Amino acid sequence: MTKVNLRIPLKLKLYLFLSKFFKKKNHVSFSVDEPEEIRDGENLPLDTLKEYLNSHNFNTKHLSVKQFPSGYSNLTYFLKTDTKEYVLRRPPFGADSLKGGHDMYREYRVLSKLKTEFKKVPGVHLYTEDKSIIGAPFYIMDCVKGYILRPNLLQENAPDADTISKIADSLIDTLVSLHKVDIDKSNLNDFGKIDGYVSRQVSGWTERYFHAKTDEIPEMEFVAKWLDENQPKESGKAIIHNDFKYDNAVLDINNPTKVISVLDWEMSTLGDPLMDLGTTLGYWVDRNDADELKLFQLSPTTLNGNPCRQDILTMYEKKSGKSIDNPVFYYTFGLFKIAIIAQQIYYRYHKGYTKDKRFSMLNIAVNSLAIMANQAIIKNRVSDLFE
Repeated sequence: MTKVNLRIPLKLKLYLFLSKFFKKKNHVSFSVDEPEEIRDGENLPLDTLKEYLNSHNFNTKHLSVKQFPSGYSNLTYFLKTDTKEYVLRRPPFGADSLKGGHDMYREYRVLSKLKTEFKKVPGVHLYTEDKSIIGAPFYIMDCVKGYILRPNLLQENAPDADTISKIADSLIDTLVSLHKVDIDKSNLNDFGKIDGYVSRQVSGWTERYFHAKTDEIPEMEFVAKWLDENQPKESGKAIIHNDFKYDNAVLDINNPTKVISVLDWEMSTLGDPLMDLGTTLGYWVDRNDADELKLFQLSPTTLNGNPCRQDILTMYEKKSGKSIDNPVFYYTFGLFKIAIIAQQIYYRYHKGYTKDKRFSMLNIAVNSLAIMANQAIIKNRVSDLFE
């Protein structure tokens, strides 16, 4: 099979050049995550929401609603009453135009069942498919307060290297603990089908890419073909998160080196734990990656104290007791899947379903991730891809 040579597009080089002169003010800090005013076009109909919540024994006196501004997928709202604080999760506007994803019931179900065996999830209260209330299905869960490591966190605003190193260790500890959850005890043994899981993931994400395709990106098509031709057998069966990264982990207010809760379970399922690890690696940008490919970091993994991708692999192997024979496949799949998630979001922006300006450059991010995947295949390793 012919490999696509490393090709950093001119538009990516230009974007890097301009970013040095037109740097946006960075408001990201290492602080307790706080909601903000609701974005234009994403308001909730308060009257019908209050009526529904009242009918389910919620006290909605002096109910106020804000929005957590981060995240690129499902919308997350902060609900505050006189006595309680909750979070409401709903799909993004325009989600009906895409196949798969944004399954509110899936999130609600895994959270409600997983809590008995895996404590690092918020408690949930109710779920409804009734679109007449706010225009989409939604569920209500507890609000977990804590620090979150957000993308674009600058070194001068970040914790010291020792703290970051301990957070990374806690993150991988948490992932391994999740993969060790007893599926039968948590009543999630019917949450997915493990036989043929790898094949279904490769074919399913490839189909999603072509459904949401807007630009010609040769690297994406090469990677799709390579993944199809190099599939390993399933390594095991576990509950997997499928989007496990820093900004889906809440850190303890009193000890920020410890993960206390994991958020955003919309893609969770029963599957191969190494595919889950591959997604985490896909989000993990190393400090020595090409500058053009570090522009769209989706996790602050280049901060001092962070391990590199190869170190993450070694940590996972040691903590889980599993030997990983084909890490390049799992890493490449992780990059491919993340690229397609970005492509689906860009597709909604491209079609006018959302006006969120953060999404306007995601087609370039897709290109960047595809280049990383292509380079991992060429080098046959997960770190030091540009040496």
